[in-house]
Amino acid sequence: MFTLYPAVDIKDGRAVRLTQGRADAETVYDQDPVAAARSFADAGATWLHVVDLDAAFTGEPRNRHLIERIVEVTGCRVQASGGVRTLDDVEAALGYGAERVVIGTMALTDPGFVEQVLATVGPRVAVGLDARGTVLQARGWTEEAGDLFDALKLFTAMGVPRFVYTDIARDGMLQGPNVEMLRRVADATTASVTASGGVSSLDDLRTLVTCHARVDAAIVGKALYSGAFTIEEALAAAGEAGA
Repeated sequence: MFTLYPAVDIKDGRAVRLTQGRADAETVYDQDPVAAARSFADAGATWLHVVDLDAAFTGEPRNRHLIERIVEVTGCRVQASGGVRTLDDVEAALGYGAERVVIGTMALTDPGFVEQVLATVGPRVAVGLDARGTVLQARGWTEEAGDLFDALKLFTAMGVPRFVYTDIARDGMLQGPNVEMLRRVADATTASVTASGGVSSLDDLRTLVTCHARVDAAIVGKALYSGAFTIEEALAAAGEAGA
């Protein structure tokens, strides 16, 4: 079964979308984050990908109360991401109801941290691999952090159950996902892979559903906010392609 994750990116208490991860290239949408999340849930979404961009860029988790509220009002399973730097951060996210926590920068700068988290919370963790080409990016996509495929090998050996792979060049650009690189990523691991970045149409979703057996989920953001398609249409397209 292929899973769609509508994205709710939060910065300064507002729902935003960035272009290629740049903090200075944001679009602020009219809905507050909780209202946006509720609209996705009402339309049939069962998972949400919620990102605390303030925590990602500054290390200061200013939006935990909003993420907790999203869990409360939607009934969706929430994948929380952004600024996860300590075991306390992981446990706080799980404590306010997140189903899964994505570790980004800390995984790349301190791989031993991932081992610690896996030992403590088990499979309720994913590693975010954000890359320009094959070069990983950390700290809100402002620093280079090694080779994508070296990281895949290392974290797969640790037992990481899921990777969230983002092609930064496609993120927020509405130019379609990098399917070739997604297949290479999926071939390089035995873990599940969530595709992130670039989805612009229902045909893009249909392509992702069938591109690789281990690519079993996609995060969709800007296309939903800009009205390219609805959650209902996306769920139907994913279901048809996976049938």
